[in-house]
Amino acid sequence: QLHLVESGGGLVQPGGSLRLSCAASGFSLDDYAIAWFRQAPGMEREGVSCITSKAHNTYYSDSVKGRFTIVREDAENMVYLQMNSLKPGDTAVYYCAADYLEYSLCVNWRNTSRAVWGQGTQVTVSS
Repeated sequence: QLHLVESGGGLVQPGGSLRLSCAASGFSLDDYAIAWFRQAPGMEREGVSCITSKAHNTYYSDSVKGRFTIVREDAENMVYLQMNSLKPGDTAVYYCAADYLEYSLCVNWRNTSRAVWGQGTQVTVSS
């Protein structure tokens, strides 16, 4: 079975940093684009960052550009999201998703029915 597992969430003060991890099992991430989404209570799911499979092109939402960095380590079958200068508005459950259609995932923030999703990790930014 195909699984993605997120980790690294937690409680952090404003201005702090966290690094989220997305680990794949049951399949190789090599041919997939990987995106991070987040969803805050009462809000719609929001695309945060995405990285393509071969060229490793990266995409960011305007709300996180300059603060977040997405990196993939295909040899480890892992993707990371380094989050710096965190704000209370970054509080949400963060999910990683893997999908074949890179343009759809990374530009339109839309997944196909074949996308693989993780269970999410909570990030709370509060003093």
